[in-house]
Amino acid sequence: MSTDRVLAPFEADERTTLTGFLDFQRATLAVKCEGLTDDQLRQQAVPPSRLSLLGLVRHMAEVERNWFRPVLGGEPMTLYFGSEMDWEASFREVPTADVAEAFRIWRAECDHSRALTTAAPSLDVRGFRHSGYVSLRWVITHLIEEYARHNGHADLLRERLDGSTGE
Repeated sequence: MSTDRVLAPFEADERTTLTGFLDFQRATLAVKCEGLTDDQLRQQAVPPSRLSLLGLVRHMAEVERNWFRPVLGGEPMTLYFGSEMDWEASFREVPTADVAEAFRIWRAECDHSRALTTAAPSLDVRGFRHSGYVSLRWVITHLIEEYARHNGHADLLRERLDGSTGE
């Protein structure tokens, strides 16, 4: 499956711009993973780091779940790939992880986040997370930052795996 990455519009309202940048970052992670075998996706290619492309996908599924659902859906924070909020499990347990399941969960969480964002009346909608309130605007901006940082990691991992470079 080939992923299309669409640039955020150059002229648009704030919501369209922010969600456009977030979708571009989501698509970038998918592109970095395309064409690799399950073993390559699991490979922790830059020792001593435990990062792998599959670990990044699993981590971003957790990030999507634990920002949008609590803030916009009022749901408690829970993890798919770890217990007791063990965020490192997403990275640590990749040698035995189910690749198809990880991508299915990540894509489903992205779709759910999009639906919650679309349903919100404005970017000023606030929800509770940890010990305070945050706005949808802040959550989207944070997710753009989180994806951008991890997509930089994905660039290095992909280059180490098969020499592929580029956006």
